[in-house]
Amino acid sequence: MTAAVDPHLRFVRPVVPRTPNGCEECLVLGSPWVHLRLCLTCGHIGCCDSSPLRHARAHAHDVGHPIVQSFQPGEDWRWCYVDEQYV
Repeated sequence: MTAAVDPHLRFVRPVVPRTPNGCEECLVLGSPWVHLRLCLTCGHIGCCDSSPLRHARAHAHDVGHPIVQSFQPGEDWRWCYVDEQYV
């Protein structure tokens, strides 16, 4: 059986990280983060759900960009916030 393809993959674009030094919002606020996520629609860098402010999830819901990729060295997995699954 073949797994279904996530329909939100159509939002994935070639992107350049907007703030490669850290979470875009946390850098402004001076807030700490745990891990970083790269929005695959616009290049926004946000902090993960284990971080205090969860900016990657907020970005996905606020602007409708559903898929992120881990921005951690050595990781290349992708996550869809709409379907709450790896893609």
